[in-house]
Amino acid sequence: MHEFKESDWKVLRELTPLAIARLCKRILGEVSRACAPESEPYHDRFCRAYSIMESGNHELGMAFDNLRRSNALLRLTIMKGRGLITDEEFAKFNEETRRRVSAGIEA
Repeated sequence: MHEFKESDWKVLRELTPLAIARLCKRILGEVSRACAPESEPYHDRFCRAYSIMESGNHELGMAFDNLRRSNALLRLTIMKGRGLITDEEFAKFNEETRRRVSAGIEA
């Protein structure tokens, strides 16, 4: 079992608010596009927006809910796999963590 090092935990805690903001921005962009076709009925647009928000809320939960050192590697793998952590930010983690996250994404 891989111990999530304290130094990596600190980096992850610093990056988490940025990653959350990126995901929320992405979700809100999708909602905005779903609501944009003025020619479509309001209810259709509302249903699309609701579905996007529901799916986005699930995605937020998978990546960020109950974030602890014991599940940090899994959460980081999810964040990186969804493009919420940049390559430059990812480089701040130690080599072993980067290797394990990359292996998890490829699996």
